[in-house]
Amino acid sequence: MTTVEAPETHLRENPFELAKEQLRRVAKTFQIDPNLVNVLSQCKKAVVVSTPVSMDDGAIQVFEGYRVTHNIARGPSKGGIRYHPDVTLDEVKALAMWMTWKCALVGIPFGGAKGGVICDPKKLSPLELQRMTRRYTSEIINEIGPEKDIPAPDVGTDPKVMAWIFDTYSMNVGHSVLGVVTGKPLNIGGSLGRLEATSRGALYCVREAMRKQGRKIEGTTVAVQGFGNVGSYLALFLHEQGAKVIAISDSQGGIHNANGINIPAAIAHKQETGTLAGFRDGEAITNDELVLIECDLLAPCALEQVITSDNADRVKARMIVEGANGPLTPGADEILDDRGVVVMPDILANAGGVIVSYFEWVQGLQEYFWKESEVNARLNDIMTRAFNETWNAHDQRGISMRTAAYGIAVQRVAEATMTRGLYP
Repeated sequence: MTTVEAPETHLRENPFELAKEQLRRVAKTFQIDPNLVNVLSQCKKAVVVSTPVSMDDGAIQVFEGYRVTHNIARGPSKGGIRYHPDVTLDEVKALAMWMTWKCALVGIPFGGAKGGVICDPKKLSPLELQRMTRRYTSEIINEIGPEKDIPAPDVGTDPKVMAWIFDTYSMNVGHSVLGVVTGKPLNIGGSLGRLEATSRGALYCVREAMRKQGRKIEGTTVAVQGFGNVGSYLALFLHEQGAKVIAISDSQGGIHNANGINIPAAIAHKQETGTLAGFRDGEAITNDELVLIECDLLAPCALEQVITSDNADRVKARMIVEGANGPLTPGADEILDDRGVVVMPDILANAGGVIVSYFEWVQGLQEYFWKESEVNARLNDIMTRAFNETWNAHDQRGISMRTAAYGIAVQRVAEATMTRGLYP
């Protein structure tokens, strides 16, 4: 029997400490009661589970998994499950906190949660991945539920994984529970528009930000780091809107073409081979080089902390849209803000996924499903409203978009906490 441990992490700084520092800064700017900050700076619950799995060769590997709930003042907790070799408990705590702010900012009745398993899903066979998912679900089954905590996909997970969680939970309770998880396949209660929702929401943010600046998406040069679900769809949507996507990358490296990359062809290559490696439509570049490319719009859609105080002064983008969670550190924020770079913060820019997850949850509870045009129209309404609220606070107070977004969100959670009071 072997235990899978996390290798050296990609994280340069402790993400939970960064999340708490962001909270303290926002609380000071918006004059939030320090007693409430003490409550909001801690996670309500963190569960660590051991997940033994029978591998295809007969060996047993033990994977460590987590499920964290940050806050439930505004409703049941909601958050993705991440499968990645570098998952840490503090990373999951930070992601859970950011999810609380994200849900509050866009005005949906959820708190924040997150989960993760230390593993490399690319090195597991389909059967190993299924066995691990079902065992992990069984270990956290008392923590999740449609009125308690609702998981969703994240890095390394997809609708197939959500289907296994849904089935495992339903088999244990004796009947199908559509609302236990979102991001499911359409044929078992998923929502139209969910797969592309995070990217579509980011597109709406970019559109509104450019309107404020008197610019258009058409002709804009774009670099997208990360070519999974979020990055690939965002690149495609921007390409379809007339933008010139000049750089893309995945975990194996990237491609740069100043004349623009054929994004549909890149997506087809990635689907066929599982990687961008070997796609011949430009010069090879590294992920570190991509974030420093001169462009109008940079979209980090991979992991956390890719732009830090070490490289922020060399970022040449005019605008950044955070498709990933936490891709910029507070030190990078300060440098970019001083340089006048507009940053669409993660809790706003990538909130489309949790918004349509909320729609899927509602549809599952009602057992009545909407047309894709209805889903996208409602997503547009919520994203546009949240953007305008954030932009107005940014403009009126003379603060960064991140501080504005976090300020609105934290105030809403603080108000809910005060309204409910402390029990007992």
